[in-house]
Amino acid sequence: MDAISLGVGVLIAVVLLIVITLVFVVTRLFRKVEQGKALIISKTKKVDVTFTGAVVLPVLHKAETMDISVKTIEIRRTGREGLICQDNIRADIHITFFVRVNKTVEDVIKVAQSIGTERASDKVSIQEFFVAKFSEAVKTVGKQLDFVDLYTKREEFRDRIIRVIGTDLNGYHLDDAAIDFLEQTPMVQLDGANILDAQGIRKITELTAIEHVRTNEFQRT
Repeated sequence: MDAISLGVGVLIAVVLLIVITLVFVVTRLFRKVEQGKALIISKTKKVDVTFTGAVVLPVLHKAETMDISVKTIEIRRTGREGLICQDNIRADIHITFFVRVNKTVEDVIKVAQSIGTERASDKVSIQEFFVAKFSEAVKTVGKQLDFVDLYTKREEFRDRIIRVIGTDLNGYHLDDAAIDFLEQTPMVQLDGANILDAQGIRKITELTAIEHVRTNEFQRT
């Protein structure tokens, strides 16, 4: 009876030791994911994505972390590179776009395969990736509005830019855009030899003259 009890005790001790060892190993191999990031685990036959955490086995698994938080894309057009409006008046504009990797398994994998986890997590790389597309959208919409409308209808201008770009960007999502600065480009920075700038200068001169006449009439009356 004592031998049986001893054997049971040893078995229980072995089982407890195995359980403790497994818990320790799992704890050591468990990769927790921070808020705003995704863990991509490449396995033998498939790729898993988790936004909370998972066990990563050495040798068998390759794990990469991707930053999926909101990134800012800045578009600045000033001076002779200023935005040309429908009336050929140039505008100095600073606009910020807010983009992020869409928080779905499919989109995270799509971004990882297209540009890689490192570039997807790097703000400079994201700026380079989107700047041409966003800048072209700003120019396209800007050319559809006169400067005065551009200046007074900023929300409409922003919304039209977002519609041109679209919100689904190959795994990325465009959350919003904000116009940080918008003013008429100073005439001293315009190129009179440029036909568009020449037309813009003439338009500014005409509008300024009209406003001077109105101001004089108002002062007299």
